[in-house]
Amino acid sequence: MRDLRGRGHNISICTITIFELAAKGAKFVRDGKLKEDGVREGLQAILNDEAISQVQFQEPGVLARAMAIRTELKDFIDCLILCSAAITADALVSEDEELQDMVSKENIRAKLKPINPAFSVYSSRRVP
Repeated sequence: MRDLRGRGHNISICTITIFELAAKGAKFVRDGKLKEDGVREGLQAILNDEAISQVQFQEPGVLARAMAIRTELKDFIDCLILCSAAITADALVSEDEELQDMVSKENIRAKLKPINPAFSVYSSRRVP
């Protein structure tokens, strides 16, 4: 992945994403694909990195938007992640193709009310 900070980008993460990373890490530990220490260290690296700001998923603006797009997106955690990015960032980096497609729909954009009218979702390989 490209060095986003080195290219002048600010990094933030939704707190529900941290939970998702822990759950995915626990699954990989169970399946023998990762070591428990590695998962813990990775999570701690994110949590202790002062350059990564955390967006609380329970913020009223995030929740209101997530509830509004819930009819369009089956996974509520994805709703929270997308909405937290829309109200705090210029873009979301996600490999989830459904999220990438969602932001191109005008009815979704109206419900997201992004802070940046050019808000988009990019895969890690396509970040400008």
